[in-house]
Amino acid sequence: MHTHSLAEYMKCIYRGDWQGVGELMLSSANKLAKGGADFLICPDNTVHQALPYVKPRSPLPWLHIAEVVAAEAVARGFRRLGLTGTRYLVESEIYPEKLEARGVEYVRSHRPEREEINRIIMDELVYGVFKPEAVACFQRVIGRMKDEGCDAVVLGCTEIPLIMNDSNSPLPTLDSTRLLARAALLRAVQVAAAPAESRR
Repeated sequence: MHTHSLAEYMKCIYRGDWQGVGELMLSSANKLAKGGADFLICPDNTVHQALPYVKPRSPLPWLHIAEVVAAEAVARGFRRLGLTGTRYLVESEIYPEKLEARGVEYVRSHRPEREEINRIIMDELVYGVFKPEAVACFQRVIGRMKDEGCDAVVLGCTEIPLIMNDSNSPLPTLDSTRLLARAALLRAVQVAAAPAESRR
């Protein structure tokens, strides 16, 4: 496992420098490849926006978090997902591209909603601050998505599951980080079980 600090990533994200984000990811990728990793994952949804800069130069293949979530949605029969996460994520094409490829529709949180959710994530959850008002905000947004025909919601940020889950959400939740971890474990088991020559 290797990561640069969130602060270093945010310096790039705040100025829209996704190539800079990609360079940080490649730095970690090269270290992990030298350490003997077989493949790579990034549990941060937002920085997946830099993967187009990363993949052509990456020493190893990546599991894409949105592809994993889209596969789970299809497996569970969900047809229309609500997207929650940082405003950078929700305004990006990270999830729309992967969902559309699987024939799954999506609804983005509205601009005022995504700004408030972004504030909750960056000013509260990242610092371990959990408020009932934050839960209520997510419940309102997810309830509105349910009214718009969504049958599940993507928790598209590592911190959101700290306060939201199936027990308090108006819709079934797709915890992107947990799903990626499970997919990585499955891939690791498959790699370990494969003949040595096929891993070269």
